[in-house]
Amino acid sequence: MKNPVQEKLQPPRENGRSDLGRRAFIIAAAGAAGGAAFWALRRAALVEPQPVAASGAPANVTIVEFAGNGKKTGKVTVARIVKSDAEWRRQLSPISYEVTRHAGTERAYSGDTWNLHDRGIFRCICCDTTLFSSETKFESGTGWPSFWQPIARENVAVASDSSLGMERDAVSCRRCDAHLGHLFNDGPPPTGLRYCMNSAAMHFVKLT
Repeated sequence: MKNPVQEKLQPPRENGRSDLGRRAFIIAAAGAAGGAAFWALRRAALVEPQPVAASGAPANVTIVEFAGNGKKTGKVTVARIVKSDAEWRRQLSPISYEVTRHAGTERAYSGDTWNLHDRGIFRCICCDTTLFSSETKFESGTGWPSFWQPIARENVAVASDSSLGMERDAVSCRRCDAHLGHLFNDGPPPTGLRYCMNSAAMHFVKLT
């Protein structure tokens, strides 16, 4: 038989509150997981996919071609260039390989085109796609060649880059996925953009 005094001295049971607390914790955890998944999907959507055909062969891409004199010849559909790491390493210099195939960055003021003032076009060091023109190059004071727009939108791709603990927009060659540099919103008119490129990712073709 229970002692009435002992019953009064016992602390009230909080099963209801504990259950409620557990349910609230589970709901909150599920919400946090759902939110994380949402942001992960959103981040993935910001990054431009690298398309591959169903057969596994490189997909086609559309770029704008330019003649040796810098004149636009029109849009063409070409196969996206895919090579093995060993092939790229054999083709490129060590710095160009590190920059274009592993998203490296050359040291400021170390490239051969950051202070170049000749008239010409800048082509991808990996696949020769025309990327920028000297007509849109400007002095950014950063030590890297900078442009306020590419020679053709179709020839470059921009994707979100969260490496190094910061949010940036990485720029790559549309045809071969070579990393070129980053895009910033502190450029001059008329675009207000700064395509901050690596000299090692491009080769310059002088026009007369």
